[in-house]
Amino acid sequence: MDIQPITTTETVTASRPWLLSLYGSETNKTVTLDLSKFTSGTHYTPAANTLPNLLKSGLPLGKITASGLYAPYNASGSDGTEVFAGLLDTETAFNTGSTKCGAALRIIGDVDASKLPVAFTPPAAASRTDSIHFSNVA
Repeated sequence: MDIQPITTTETVTASRPWLLSLYGSETNKTVTLDLSKFTSGTHYTPAANTLPNLLKSGLPLGKITASGLYAPYNASGSDGTEVFAGLLDTETAFNTGSTKCGAALRIIGDVDASKLPVAFTPPAAASRTDSIHFSNVA
């Protein structure tokens, strides 16, 4: 029997085709996500083999009023998520069974709305708390 520690290394490059410039990167907010509100296949790639679940960067987010946690933006919601707060800045990994995870929320920047991972029409200023400029809005 051979009992030897094994070390592996994985290099990941952030994929943010929706980001038009690095402007605003230094102003990202740290937030906590309510993972029960995200849908496999739509908002994240499900775990496979030894890889964790992976939330897609660029997801529009809103803040749930009752809990203070963040969830997918929902224009027709009534729980606080109807107010657009910003975009999930980077792909974010989480383990199956987790209920919350920390993430970076982009609140300032220049974004190509047509390249976000989900269809999104920025709401009117009264329903936003961010300072993102969107180009190529459908």
